[in-house]
Amino acid sequence: MKALSGKNDHERGRPSRERGADNMIEQRPLAERRKASAALDEARLRQQAIGVRLRQMFDEVVNEDVPDEFLEILRRADDRGSEKA
Repeated sequence: MKALSGKNDHERGRPSRERGADNMIEQRPLAERRKASAALDEARLRQQAIGVRLRQMFDEVVNEDVPDEFLEILRRADDRGSEKA
């Protein structure tokens, strides 16, 4: 039975299996992680502000009065539909 040590892996073009934990986890400096975190926070705040504004706009549209001309068109369409039934 072959050992899983990976001695022949390099010859086969595979990365070695003998790696430490430091090589498996991306190590970034603290300042870089803070910048990434701040950028994510800023993006979330922007998305939240966009969402709030979209809800406000939707509410304004929903609460608008329906023009009388449009209501008349709907009434005529209703009358035609009831005549055919």
